[in-house]
Amino acid sequence: MLSANLLTVGAVAARSGFAPSALRYYERLGLIEAVRTTGGQRRYRRSVLRRLAFIRAARNVGLRLNEVSDALATLPGGRTPTRADWTRLSRTWRSRLDDQIAALSALRDGLDSCIGCGCLSLRRCAFSNPADQAATGPGAAFLPALLRRPQPHDR
Repeated sequence: MLSANLLTVGAVAARSGFAPSALRYYERLGLIEAVRTTGGQRRYRRSVLRRLAFIRAARNVGLRLNEVSDALATLPGGRTPTRADWTRLSRTWRSRLDDQIAALSALRDGLDSCIGCGCLSLRRCAFSNPADQAATGPGAAFLPALLRRPQPHDR
């Protein structure tokens, strides 16, 4: 008999906000684990919800799945991670978040004159190309590097 601490795919999807297909994908990548019933159905330990919350937060701050995998691999095996474990793991994000905050602040503060795209269509680009001096080619040449980074769906 399965423990009451095990959740169905549907229950985990509802509680985590991830689609069942995402859960299966993350399982294939080794980011989460499931146990199987005698009928072959997936069941997840309740602790998977914390891992999924971490995955969502990590993805939202720009970590790639391989970085998420590396981070999760530092968690202890054989026990549910503690608050100290999660604090240690998320501490590595601090500089990344600081960089993102600075880049987004610069973008926000310059949006009324330019978004840093490099198109040079504005008569005067006070944000990143005063007096229209640069001709750098296509793309968001003047956005902070963090905001220019290609996203996985762009490739």
